[in-house]
Amino acid sequence: MRLRTTAAAALGALALVVSLPGSASAAEGEFAYTYTTPLGHRQAVALLAPPSRDCVTLPGVADPNTSDPADKPWNNTDATATVFTGPDCTGDHYTLRPNGGNASSRLKLRSVVFS
Repeated sequence: MRLRTTAAAALGALALVVSLPGSASAAEGEFAYTYTTPLGHRQAVALLAPPSRDCVTLPGVADPNTSDPADKPWNNTDATATVFTGPDCTGDHYTLRPNGGNASSRLKLRSVVFS
C-alpha cells in the first residue's frame, strides 16, 4: 500500500514538472530588424525562434558608442515583442504585437524581450 502511494505521488510530481513552462521555451517564428553597419551598408537580420522571457541584445547594434541603433522591427513570432532603445532591455520601450507587428525606421532599438 505504501509503495503505491509513493509511486502515485512521484507520478503526480512528474506530471506537474512537465506541465510547467521551462526557461528553454522560445517564441515560434522570426523577429527581423535592419541597421546600418559602420561602413554605411544597410543590413537586415532575423532572429529565428528567439528565447522567451530572456532579454536579447541585438547583434550589430549592442554598443551605443560604436553603432547606430537598429530600426524597422518586424515581429512575426507568436509572442509579443517588447523592444528597448538601450542594450540589455534598458531605456524607453515599445510593444509589437505577435504575427506581423512592425514599426517604421523612426523606432530605434537595441534589445528585445518576448513574452
